[in-house]
Amino acid sequence: MFFPGISGWKYRHILKPILFRMDPERVHDRFIAFGKVLGRNRIGRRLTKSFFSYQHPMLEQEICGIRFGNPIGLAAGFDKNAELTDILPSVGFGFMEVGSITGESCTGNPKPRLWREPDKKSLRVYYGLKNDGAEAIAERLKNEKFEVPVGVSIAKTNSPVTVDTQEGIKDYLKAARAFEDIGDYITINISCPNAYGGEPFSDPERLEQLLSAYRDTGIKKPTFIKIAAISDTRELDAILDVGEKYGVDGYICTNLKKQANEKGGLSGKAVQHDSDDMVSHVYKKFQGKRIVIGTGGVFTAEDAYRKIKNGASLVQLITGMIYEGPQRIGEINHGLVRLLKADGYTSISEVVGVESRENQD
Repeated sequence: MFFPGISGWKYRHILKPILFRMDPERVHDRFIAFGKVLGRNRIGRRLTKSFFSYQHPMLEQEICGIRFGNPIGLAAGFDKNAELTDILPSVGFGFMEVGSITGESCTGNPKPRLWREPDKKSLRVYYGLKNDGAEAIAERLKNEKFEVPVGVSIAKTNSPVTVDTQEGIKDYLKAARAFEDIGDYITINISCPNAYGGEPFSDPERLEQLLSAYRDTGIKKPTFIKIAAISDTRELDAILDVGEKYGVDGYICTNLKKQANEKGGLSGKAVQHDSDDMVSHVYKKFQGKRIVIGTGGVFTAEDAYRKIKNGASLVQLITGMIYEGPQRIGEINHGLVRLLKADGYTSISEVVGVESRENQD
């Protein structure tokens, strides 16, 4: 069974108008609580999968030795404390990224810290890395077996202490070590715009210190860097050159888009074009030899397909699910198969970077 039309209509015309009248953080917290309960129940997981999940062999890939059943994943920032790892596979995600998780626990920035911007099809986010801390989350997950690949996004604790470069590096490494044996890959988030000190590790010199220290830990897990929305290609290339020097496996493009006169950064459609351009740039720079994960503005199968054709092997979303409903994951995967067949492809991996290669030629 797969009923995206029925589920989508009910969400957009019945549930969403109610939810969008409520405080967005309160809605988020209730969905987390409901998802935890649903995920613990076998019947709940099966029913969720029957209504929402769509899988197809054309969408399968192996990346960095990890098997992905489909290319659509949940971006970091939604499941901050890794509480939904039981239920998210049933929604249809091919992978998920939890966190960002920091070395120490953090209550985040003062409320309000989450706003909807429907005219932009975006969310404005100012959470400030709210999470329970690496040790507590790792202790809870250490014996878990995950149905789909799980990435762990790590960041430095939102605190005046970690503004110091060496203290910030120690904080990153504490989180990395806690998850050395948990999950399938690590994302080093250097681009949260909502914490003390801004984004110090977007500076190439500090990033080199961080990656050097990370390499010295001996962690062998596939590692990605999550980058801010950067329009200056020289600034972007400086970050990519450091990542290449230290053998980073790939890049996530992109994090929230900073706002000059407002708290927080924008997700969703507001960052779509920056993300698409950066995906293409990174793919071209490395000629497809590094993995790119595209995130920002994915609401439809066409949005995901464009990112993949630009060079993204995988695609992440949050905002599209909030605006369109959880059934949108299955709809996107179903739509990707339709688009692949229409263009004469037999596998999603054949499409990765095809548009960027054509433009480069």
